[in-house]
Amino acid sequence: MPQPTVSTQGNENPNNQPTKNKGKSLPSGLIIKLGKFVWTTLWQIMMSKLAPRNQSGEYIRPSSQFRNFISTEVENPYQPAAGRYTLYVGLGCPWAHRTLVVRMLKGLEDVISVVIASPSPNQGIWVLNQEQEGCRSLPELYELAEPGYSGRCTVPVLWDKQTKTIVNNESAEIIMILNSEFNEFAKNPLLNLYPQELKEKIDIWNEKIYHAVNNGVYRCGFAQTQEAYEKACDELFATLDEIDTALEMSRYLCGDKVTLADVRLFTTLFRFDIVYYGLFKCNRYRIKDYRNLGFYLRDLYQLPGVADTCDLESVKRDYYGNLFPLNPGGIIPSGPDLRSLLEPHGRENLCKDKALQD
Repeated sequence: MPQPTVSTQGNENPNNQPTKNKGKSLPSGLIIKLGKFVWTTLWQIMMSKLAPRNQSGEYIRPSSQFRNFISTEVENPYQPAAGRYTLYVGLGCPWAHRTLVVRMLKGLEDVISVVIASPSPNQGIWVLNQEQEGCRSLPELYELAEPGYSGRCTVPVLWDKQTKTIVNNESAEIIMILNSEFNEFAKNPLLNLYPQELKEKIDIWNEKIYHAVNNGVYRCGFAQTQEAYEKACDELFATLDEIDTALEMSRYLCGDKVTLADVRLFTTLFRFDIVYYGLFKCNRYRIKDYRNLGFYLRDLYQLPGVADTCDLESVKRDYYGNLFPLNPGGIIPSGPDLRSLLEPHGRENLCKDKALQD
């Protein structure tokens, strides 16, 4: 069936008559070169602030500064207590998301409160949705904890309301604290996500996954040279292949029980197809394209309470709406539909199959 003629400006010509293109031609080569130079220069300046790099253009993540622990040791000023501590989190942030997952799995919702922060697209800082401790932003909270502080003001933050200070802002350590130091108050005190007999195996996975996957997606997205990007991308997908193979006969990374290694991987996998696949150029494969990783992601998502910690709209808003150098237009995609994560995963049968083989 013949179709109506469409001009280069996208307007239908219902009479099928020749039309003169009144639109302007592309700018001259000189203007294009100038525009590219200006934009590239501005991009490099913004990226240097957003993502510190080495001489090879590789993204280098700065270290966290507050590294205290909560424990019952007599001399420790930070003792476990219900209602004393608050988690400051960003719902789009995978590092903060880890703490919400462990808080939920351990049943600490009534023990440790949560305050939500959101990234400001114009200020480049985390702002608090509601004023806390007289503060309206995370930099103000860090300044309250340590007057004169000049480092990065990141989430998550484990805050002590009693001493008005930051106990810890390193997510890997906060989830260890939540796992072990509040059992007296937890609804699920017997759940141990870091058991002694699996610590070595968990630590090996954590080290590998942090470098190549958790931080690896950022090394892809924030790479400032082609070589740096390709190196990070190769390591990312080589490690995902390795994990997928390991999950062939093991329900979780370290056996038939969830551990901190799974929690740390989960928050990156949840965001992968939504954000990292496109915005961060991690587009060789989606997680749902893998033989095992997609079902593994469903398994973790369907653990009691975990889905409640996953905020799709915040993830899209925080990445697409706020990472201006990667998405200058600020357009936020409409999908995806997360109902697929609620479909059966069948991974509980791996334990049965293994038992039969043994």
